[in-house]
Amino acid sequence: MKHLVQGVDHAAFPTFDPAGTVKFYRDVLGFPVVHSICAAGWGPEKHPDFIHFFFDIGNSDRIAFFYYFGLDQPGPDRRGDAYARFDDSVPGFFIGSRHLALHVGSEDDLNEYQRRLDASEWPTEMRVQHETIESIYTHDPNGYILEITRALRPVTVEEDIDAALTIDALVDIAAGPAPSLDALLTRKAELIVERGDRWDELLVPAPEEGSR
Repeated sequence: MKHLVQGVDHAAFPTFDPAGTVKFYRDVLGFPVVHSICAAGWGPEKHPDFIHFFFDIGNSDRIAFFYYFGLDQPGPDRRGDAYARFDDSVPGFFIGSRHLALHVGSEDDLNEYQRRLDASEWPTEMRVQHETIESIYTHDPNGYILEITRALRPVTVEEDIDAALTIDALVDIAAGPAPSLDALLTRKAELIVERGDRWDELLVPAPEEGSR
């Protein structure tokens, strides 16, 4: 199946704090405002009037926010950010897993964003190396987790194949009666054996578009 998508046009989020959002993304991180839409209420539900505004995050990709005029923020009676609230039965690691990650090209660039954050109201909360990347994390004014990351090394063809095997195994066992890591690894081992006669073919990099 041919891959037709060329990247992220925009990721969009609601905000109760447009001024803080602009200060964080435009003034602290340096992402320029590139588009805005002012609209009287519309949509499948009766919306209040709103503004939809966009920041350039590089490579023609954008992050965008909706601010609805006259809509009051609910009280802090649940965990999570302001828009995905959970009761006490949901563990913190689940709540904290939702985030947006942006990538930069070098350690110097990552250090520069850490410097900007640490000089602001939203300092870096964690810096960590994991697998093939190094990342810094903070929360934006809305409570959304933002990650900025750099590659420590290129991802190999073998890792791509491993990822495909892992996800195929996950899909196979996720609907079962007791999904677990052990069940996933067992199913993955079965898939490795089943596809054993194809490894040489899979390890050959696909030709670049336009090449013969």
